[in-house]
Amino acid sequence: MDFGLVLQTDPPASQVVGLMRRAERNGFRYGWTFDSAVLWQEPFVIYSQVLEHTRKLTIGPMVTNPGTRTWEVTASTFATLNDMFGNRTVCGIGRGDSAMRVAGRKPNTLARLGEAIDVIRDLAEGREALVDGKQVRIPWVKNGKLPVWMAAYGPKALALAGQKADGFILQLADPFLTEWMVAAVRRAAEDAGRDPASVTICVAAPAYVGDDLAHARDQCRWFGGMVGNHVADLVSRYGEHSDLVPEALTSYIKRREGYDYSHHGRAGNPSTDFVPDEIVDRFCLLGPPAAHITKLKALRTLGVDQFAVYAMHDAKEATIDAYGTDIIPALRTLDEF
Repeated sequence: MDFGLVLQTDPPASQVVGLMRRAERNGFRYGWTFDSAVLWQEPFVIYSQVLEHTRKLTIGPMVTNPGTRTWEVTASTFATLNDMFGNRTVCGIGRGDSAMRVAGRKPNTLARLGEAIDVIRDLAEGREALVDGKQVRIPWVKNGKLPVWMAAYGPKALALAGQKADGFILQLADPFLTEWMVAAVRRAAEDAGRDPASVTICVAAPAYVGDDLAHARDQCRWFGGMVGNHVADLVSRYGEHSDLVPEALTSYIKRREGYDYSHHGRAGNPSTDFVPDEIVDRFCLLGPPAAHITKLKALRTLGVDQFAVYAMHDAKEATIDAYGTDIIPALRTLDEF
């Protein structure tokens, strides 16, 4: 199992770079950031510094979207980083939540997202692609490689991920929901004539290592609110009681009364008071190292290839170090058998 670190690009950027370097020293192989131009600093500028100051870390957004940049710009940016640092990027992409809504736009349609996945990958890898009715190719790309991983929750999005994406990003760590969603992605991949095992599975969620569970829950409760934004979209589309979406995912948002993006992804977010302890425990990894190892083993059994740690809390360094000392070695030892 691989491990990634997910950060927001809050200033100073040097702190983001420093935490990514710390993660690499502790055995993390991926570095991810949010991508929301109004709320945080521009991630692609920071990626160049992270890549310069690490040796092997693969870097990318969790997640970008097809609406805030033109697709040829996104592809060229990735291709430039790969040309400079040697194919060490990955494109996480989704419909767009905070990046679109904060700017007064709606998230992109799945049709647009599916088209963007193909175009961005083709252009970044040096192939010709149709952009706004015109055939475009980036002529200087040589031996470019850009895996595109798609974030999804609902049935249609999960199907699209299976049909087109190189990887699937699931932003919660509940084993029941993970099993259901991974099965949906793999079924769609098989139906599309793809090898289901070729789709990399990445689960991303907050992890907080420590014995004070009440404090850990309060530091990670924001995550239930962030996931709740996507769940609310699913409820509006499919209804509160739908056979297409498990009730285990939808029932907890009944008390949700809006969402303030100025606190998005931050500990203490007042918009997430509706999130119960049960959901925090199910969606996140909390407690001493042994508790993390137990849950990660369960996720690994379900086919999860990477666990990406959201570190938006007051114990970033301690959690990174605990993963490096106790948790990553335990999972890597299992991979050897």
